[in-house]
Amino acid sequence: MITVCIYSYCENRGIISYVKALATNDLEIPASRQKKIDEHFYSCTMTYDINNNVPVFVFAQGVQIMNPQELKSILSHGLLSFPVTDFNAQGEFHPAGYIKRLEWLAPYGASALFAAGGTGEFFSLAASEYAQVVKTAVDTCATSVPILAGVGGSTRQAIEYAQEAERLGAKGLLLLPHYLTEASQDGVAAHVEAVCKSVKIGVVVYNRNVCRLTAPLLERLAERCPNLIGYKDGLGDIELMVSIRRRLGDRFSYLGGLPTAEVYAAAYKALGVPVYSSAVFNFIPKTAMDFYHAIAREDHATVNKIIDDFFLPYLDLRNRKAGYAVSIVKAGAKIAGYDAGPVRTPLTDLLPEEYEALAALIDKQGAQ
Repeated sequence: MITVCIYSYCENRGIISYVKALATNDLEIPASRQKKIDEHFYSCTMTYDINNNVPVFVFAQGVQIMNPQELKSILSHGLLSFPVTDFNAQGEFHPAGYIKRLEWLAPYGASALFAAGGTGEFFSLAASEYAQVVKTAVDTCATSVPILAGVGGSTRQAIEYAQEAERLGAKGLLLLPHYLTEASQDGVAAHVEAVCKSVKIGVVVYNRNVCRLTAPLLERLAERCPNLIGYKDGLGDIELMVSIRRRLGDRFSYLGGLPTAEVYAAAYKALGVPVYSSAVFNFIPKTAMDFYHAIAREDHATVNKIIDDFFLPYLDLRNRKAGYAVSIVKAGAKIAGYDAGPVRTPLTDLLPEEYEALAALIDKQGAQ
């Protein structure tokens, strides 16, 4: 291992070439390239494994950047979750509540947490709020659990969010679908590639809604974007999922991402997708972990009991209105004693009778 301070390209290939050159006492930056250095290079510190020909981690502008392959390994096992974002009574971001929530959830054993994801109401956050949310999550969980940040919107907007999340110390990104505009497969692939190439940290692409990348395009993206390390499925298209899993093999970490993913967990595990993200982890974290472990060890009796006793009645409440997939999680957090405030428009909160029905359902799950 060597640790060096170097000038390096913004792409991993450039970093590796300069570190290897330094390790062999052959590093020289020609004066003719100074303009390129000024425009395209920056100073960073890297630990590089010469024997295995891989970077271990990079410190860029004082922030440690996790090797995307290490992130891929983390995301290939265990349960994932997306903490709700705390707002006060006036609807403003409430950092103290968010810190309290993260400190409560982190010890339960999730492999990673996603800040400002879909459940975290990324779509409703202003840019300044987004930075606050990601920084709060990164700082709070620095020694407990890796934080990935949601990014999305137009290509330029997604790049700005991605670079800000990387600067703030997020270990990776979840690239949410672009909004509203329908686009060709090639256009969506170009969008994903541009975001991946704007950062060094690992990226997970979320196939959902208007983002419906096919296996051939994902294979092309995998070749062009070394830091594209994960695929999250929110479509539920089994034929597509099988084709992607078989064609890409171990190139990606695969995540189940349908709403209330527990209902589909056994089926996805059979497809070779044992990892999923849990929204209910926000308010019944012990039950969520118990269910995950039951899926992992194929304890069908426990899985079926929790589905019958909790998830099927929960789905009945969740499906009553569009947008309740987020609203019901915030209601659950409040019932659990970790009130995250109201959802922001265009979402609406549960009705009082729905809230009471959810409270009775959560009470049956026992102490968390």
